[in-house]
Amino acid sequence: MPSPGKKTHMFGGNTSCVYVEQSNGQSLVLDSGTGIVELGERLLKNTNPINILLTHNHWDHIQGFPFFKPIYQADRKITITVGDVDDAASKNAILKQMEGSYFPVKHQDLPANITLNTQRSSQKSFTVNDFFVTTAPLNHPGGGTAYCVNANGVKIAYVTDNELNPPGQVKTSVNEWAQFIKGADLLIHDAQFTNDDMPIKHGWGHSTINQVAELAVKADVKNIAVISHDPARSDTELLEIEQYLQANYKSLSIECAREGRVFKFAPVKD
Repeated sequence: MPSPGKKTHMFGGNTSCVYVEQSNGQSLVLDSGTGIVELGERLLKNTNPINILLTHNHWDHIQGFPFFKPIYQADRKITITVGDVDDAASKNAILKQMEGSYFPVKHQDLPANITLNTQRSSQKSFTVNDFFVTTAPLNHPGGGTAYCVNANGVKIAYVTDNELNPPGQVKTSVNEWAQFIKGADLLIHDAQFTNDDMPIKHGWGHSTINQVAELAVKADVKNIAVISHDPARSDTELLEIEQYLQANYKSLSIECAREGRVFKFAPVKD
């Protein structure tokens, strides 16, 4: 859930949304948590088509969509790739939250030209907006999809929410994750838990900070931002986690994700 208040001013209290943009203006939006609301103000300034890749349908990854202003622009083209969730009947959840008594504006009445793609995320790879995207299934209750976004020789891995050591069935093993994200210029990975949170939260679909740092070392990742912070954690606690990670994993450029954080990568020339 969003966590506004005086204890979260430094890291921010919105739920997941990441914006990826190339120098030629081509872009992708990763997830539609409440962070997408501020992004919508920026995207109102042009008429470019918008492509959103959803990891899954849990509320914190779709709840910003009804307040995303481009959906109220007449004929604005918006394509949503739905994560490969276990329940086929819920693949339109991002729109269904705007039905019945849930929201005053019905998705059928939106003036934007909105298309749901419910098949693409089940593919191993696809191309959208000059980005080559590869996928892997999340270890998360209800299923979902992780994405590696590649363009101009730069690789960004977006893996949230994901449990690296889940009980029961494992959809993607640690070795498979290491191969999937290998050499990424930036890894954005869920690390909601500390070792102290276990074992009571084992099976909840999130990883520990140590598990993710060790995965990044194994995969030779260049930069890592841990995301999906526990909404109960304060800025002070997240700073302590960040300092712990930086002190104990000196080979990594690692940080706790902050709202508004910008990473810039120069295109890799042949």
